[in-house]
Amino acid sequence: MNAEQISKKMRACTLCTDLPLGPKPLFRLHKDARILIAGQAPGRKTHEKGIPFDDASGDRLRSWMGIDRDVFYESPKLAILPMGLCYPGTTKSGDLPPRPECAVAWRNDALSTLGNLDLCLIIGRYAMDWHLEGFKGKTIAEVSLHHAELNQRNLVLPHPSPRNNRWLRQNTWFEERLVPLLRRRVAELLEPVS
Repeated sequence: MNAEQISKKMRACTLCTDLPLGPKPLFRLHKDARILIAGQAPGRKTHEKGIPFDDASGDRLRSWMGIDRDVFYESPKLAILPMGLCYPGTTKSGDLPPRPECAVAWRNDALSTLGNLDLCLIIGRYAMDWHLEGFKGKTIAEVSLHHAELNQRNLVLPHPSPRNNRWLRQNTWFEERLVPLLRRRVAELLEPVS
C-alpha cells in the first residue's frame, strides 16, 4: 500500500466511535517526506479546524523548526503522524492520552509508506515510548538531550503546548542547544535539490 492508499483508509477510520467529538483523523503522509512529526494526538482546536497543529502549539513548533505556515502545510517533504489520529477528549488537567488502538491499527502501515525519512521529531512521552526502545521511565529532558547528542535522526521534543512554558523555563538548554540543531537539520532536509 502506498501513502495515498493508506491515507484514504485512515481518513475513513471509525475505530473510536465513542470519542467525545467523534472520529476525525488528522495526519499528513507523502511518499517524498524527509521529516516526520510524530506527535501525540490532535487537540480540540485542531479537531474543530481539521488542520493538524493549527493552534498555539503549532505556532511554537514551527518557530522551533524555523519554518513558516506555508512550508509546514505545503511541503511534500514533511509528514505528520500523531500517535492517536483523533482528538481523545479532556480531563481536568488537559487532553486525554492518545487512544492506543489507533497506533496498533495504523502506525506500522503508515510508517512503511515513508521510505525517505531522514528526521523524526518525536513529540512527547507516547511518541517517545513507541519510537525509541530502551528509554521507558526516562524523562523527556533526559532523553531529548542524550539522544540529540548521539543521533540527529531522531530528535525528542517536549510538547510545544503553552502548558509546557514552565518546563521550558526549567530546561533552558532546550532552546539554547537543541532548537538550533533542529533548525539546521530541518533547513538541510527541506532545501531544494539542485
